[in-house]
Amino acid sequence: MFYGAARRAGWTLGRLLYRPVIEGRAHIPAEGPVILAANHLSVIDSFVIPLVVPRQTHFLAKSEYFTGPGVKGRLSKAAFTTLGAVPVRRGAGREALGSLEAGLRVLKDGKVFALHPEGTRSPDGRLYRGRTGVAHLALTSGAPVVPVALTGTDRIQPIGARLPRIRPIAVRFGAPMDFSIGYGHLKSGRARRVVTDEIMAAIQRLSGQEEAGVYNERAGRE
Repeated sequence: MFYGAARRAGWTLGRLLYRPVIEGRAHIPAEGPVILAANHLSVIDSFVIPLVVPRQTHFLAKSEYFTGPGVKGRLSKAAFTTLGAVPVRRGAGREALGSLEAGLRVLKDGKVFALHPEGTRSPDGRLYRGRTGVAHLALTSGAPVVPVALTGTDRIQPIGARLPRIRPIAVRFGAPMDFSIGYGHLKSGRARRVVTDEIMAAIQRLSGQEEAGVYNERAGRE
């Protein structure tokens, strides 16, 4: 109930202030597990997507948001938990594996899981190479992947800015991509790479971004 109320309030305020352009929302399946794979331009991307998606959307959030001390810490934990955030420790190795396991649990429950395959925000507006965690989720769960392109969110809150600005934004959803069949002849590592590249190509067609052709190293190594 709280999620629904918070989403309606946030959507109403956001629509009045930013007049967002939303395209292709009908591509999101009405039920069952689905992965939303989006480009990443701003810290607010993870708030914009849940506001415009008609189903409750789960996303990863730093574990620090759930473990802070005092009243502020408890309020932060309550807010992020209610809004569907999944706590994870940032990093590689065990931390990265924990993120994937958290996403698989969400999908196993038939819910919506959103992530940014680039790993972190683009520092220059280009689309960076996707990391293969998104393909692992799709191939393991069988859930369809809906590519998502955000534009303009980097102008609302550029890297380093403390307060958001009023700027127009757009969110475009592409047709669901089914990776449940057709990749069994490939070795697992190769299949993940091929699937990830297909997803990133779909995001690029929606966003029109220039492709960087490399990983965003601020996100760590694959």
